[in-house]
Amino acid sequence: MSDFIEFSTQNWLLFLALFAIAGMLIGGEILRKMRGVNSLSAAEALRLINDQDALILDIRDSGEYKESHIPQARHIPFGALRDRLSELTKAKDKPIIVYCRNGATSQAACAQLKKNGIANVHSLSGGLSAWLDAHLPVSRKKP
Repeated sequence: MSDFIEFSTQNWLLFLALFAIAGMLIGGEILRKMRGVNSLSAAEALRLINDQDALILDIRDSGEYKESHIPQARHIPFGALRDRLSELTKAKDKPIIVYCRNGATSQAACAQLKKNGIANVHSLSGGLSAWLDAHLPVSRKKP
């Protein structure tokens, strides 16, 4: 035990980094749970699209959207989401799958949609990167 204490005092910076990383991982998960946002894998999202005709919402910027996006995805950049909420109220009965590049921003967008009365929202875990990793199709057509 004394060896461990000696090691930890000599390498306090490593332990500080360990606790910081653990705190960020746990804090991110707690924040996701507090927001009440449901995350879906790419396969689960595809099933929801096929079975319940889910609306797909791309919240990335215009340049990224034009480069590639999930087919039939509606594009509303995250910065404009609050101003364009009325476009989504028509699809209130359908599930909405929100995605960004890697899944972080879509969590915040889902929380914002829930605050504004759109309850059936899901975040694509891993974003478009996870969609591509699952070898699912993307559209490269210009809208």
